[in-house]
Amino acid sequence: MKRILLISPQPFFQWRGSPIRVSFNVQALVKSGYSVDLLTLPIGERRDITGVNIIRVANPFQFKQIPIGPSAYKIFFDILLFFRGLQLIRKNKYLVIHGIEEAGMIAVLLGRFAACKSIFEKHSDPSSYKKGFLKNILLSGYAFVERMTVKRVDAVICTGAGLAKQVDDMKTSTRAFHIFDIPSSLVEPDPARVALVRAELQQRPNEILLTFVGSFAIYQGVDLLIESIPEVVKSCPQARFIIIGGTDKKIEERKQILQQQNVLDAVSFIGMVAPDTLPDYLSASDILLSPRISGVNTPLKLLDYLKAGRSIMATDVKANRLILNENLATLAAPTPKDMAEKMISLIEEKDMREAMGSEGRKLYESTYNFHNYTEKLAACYTFVLQSEPHKVSFDASDS
Repeated sequence: MKRILLISPQPFFQWRGSPIRVSFNVQALVKSGYSVDLLTLPIGERRDITGVNIIRVANPFQFKQIPIGPSAYKIFFDILLFFRGLQLIRKNKYLVIHGIEEAGMIAVLLGRFAACKSIFEKHSDPSSYKKGFLKNILLSGYAFVERMTVKRVDAVICTGAGLAKQVDDMKTSTRAFHIFDIPSSLVEPDPARVALVRAELQQRPNEILLTFVGSFAIYQGVDLLIESIPEVVKSCPQARFIIIGGTDKKIEERKQILQQQNVLDAVSFIGMVAPDTLPDYLSASDILLSPRISGVNTPLKLLDYLKAGRSIMATDVKANRLILNENLATLAAPTPKDMAEKMISLIEEKDMREAMGSEGRKLYESTYNFHNYTEKLAACYTFVLQSEPHKVSFDASDS
């Protein structure tokens, strides 16, 4: 059996981008005929995946959660992942060691020790996380390690065209593969469940449901959305906003802001929704929202939105523009005023909503699906296994 070691320095499983993609990676590799050892953190929901051996590092301090992005917590667990990886390569023969984000460098080192190929999978742009002096220092260090990694791996997988361009701009000989994200669940919405969810979400008859999905990280633009809600509710009292995601603390902070604006009654905070349940919530909605304000990678939520076949209102920024255009979404300047105007327009135009939703579903069916994802990942692995070893010494300049 062809054996792969995939190293994921994120909680597994957890309802957010990287863990969801890792789940698809291992399923696609198994479908392509590989056996997978998934080395990951001791945090997250326990899952069984056919053909995948999930191995977790120790958790001596009993951490229950770690923040998104580079941090001291991640450095601690990265060290544990490296030493556990050393144990695994002594015991097992791997064809490829595949590292996610900062585990790309771990994959490079273990690949050298094990005399096998290595792949680095890049999920994010470090600059999108910048916030505060100490965190910026960590991020600068991470960017340096990332450049070193790109020079030394046999291939880089990028989740978006913008990330692939960042790799190409490093001017190395390493090939970058753009393997796009797909919706966070392979489950299709069930009409009966959709009807039940819609009845649960609507507080009054004939309400129009506008739904946001995502964390409350700065780049997600949730505060921009919160600022736009009063104007929408004033013009369209039938509007109800559904906010999916966020921690209890962050939800309470936004509730206080909305209460001060006297519009809290028009907003429902649902909290986390499991990926396999999310399709029912999205299909129960009328308008889906992506108020992203920064980043160069496609927001994962957009793939879920396309699959749902519902209209989209998105900010007119680079990240959203990677897959959206005027036929697929109503695009607004990233200001509360313009977002409110565009949402009001969609609320009032049912035919426009239905046309956009239909175009989005067609794009999902033709492109952003698990079959195409599996083929692209298999093609990357074929390239890596057939190519000459990537030889770059650790004395090379990384400036």
